[in-house]
Amino acid sequence: MSKFLYQYVLLLLLAFSVSCLPGCDSPSQTAPAASVELDAVAPDFTLRDLSGVSVSLSDYRGKVVLLNFWATWCPPCKAEMPSMEKLYRMLKDEGLALLAVNIEPNGPQTVIPFLKENPHSFPILFDDKASVQKLYGVYKFPETFVIRKDGTIDDRVIGAIDWAHSDAVEYFKLLLKGPA
Repeated sequence: MSKFLYQYVLLLLLAFSVSCLPGCDSPSQTAPAASVELDAVAPDFTLRDLSGVSVSLSDYRGKVVLLNFWATWCPPCKAEMPSMEKLYRMLKDEGLALLAVNIEPNGPQTVIPFLKENPHSFPILFDDKASVQKLYGVYKFPETFVIRKDGTIDDRVIGAIDWAHSDAVEYFKLLLKGPA
C-alpha cells in the first residue's frame, strides 16, 4: 500500500469507525487462496453485470479502476458505497472506472432489491462461483484494489473507507494524470 493511502486508511478507520468486522469474512473461505502483489498486472477476468452482459477487466485498460469486492450481508460494504458513488460521479468523466464485484452465490436475487433502496450508478458484477474472489485472494470484506491505467495494481485496501474524502479524491486525480 502506498504510504499516502496507508496513512489515510488508518486515519479514516479511526474516524469513520467502520471497519471489517469478524462477520465480514467470506463464507466461502477463511484464508486467501491466492494473493496478488502491488505493482503486478491485475489478473484479467470476465463476469456478468446486472443486464447479463459480460464485462472484462481488460475492457478498462487506459482507465484507473477501483475494483471493489462486497456483499449485501456486510455492513461496512454497504456503509462505504455512498462514498464510492460520490467518487465515481466526480471522476468518471476523467477516466475513473468502478467495478463492484458482488460475491454472493445468489447475487442478482439479493442485489436487485438492495439497489432499489440504495441506488448506485457504477457497474455491479456477479462472482457467484467465487472464481475472481479466489483469483485475487479476497476473504475480508469490503476489499478494494486500485488499478492504474496500465493495468498494474497500485494499492489494496481491506475494510471500509470514505472514498470521497478530499485526500482520496486527490490521490485518484494524481493516478488519472499518470501515464497510460
